Amino acid sequence: MYMCMCVCVRDVYVCVGLSPSLQSLEQIRRIVRPTDVPTQGLLCDLLWSDPDKETSGWRKNDNRGISFMFGAEVVADFLEKHDLNLICRAHQVNFLVHVINDVSV
Repeated sequence: MYMCMCVCVRDVYVCVGLSPSLQSLEQIRRIVRPTDVPTQGLLCDLLWSDPDKETSGWRKNDNRGISFMFGAEVVADFLEKHDLNLICRAHQVNFLVHVINDVSV
């Protein structure tokens, strides 16, 4: 069994990290699987990059020590370029739900 690296739902929502080297969604489809995750490059970024509201553009991901952090304008540009409505990072959505549940108790 293998873990997926990207999910696209109804061609409008995508669950993936972004990468400065990601120019087309076809690049994701062309990644040979199974594979080991490298310490840099597209596949590494898809799995380990994170959005950050305080970041403008791209910056080194000091939280993880690998990949990048990206700002809102990177997300907006990506969504427009690929005609998508939403990017989500599932592990961050899950965390937010737990925080909201803890606060509401």
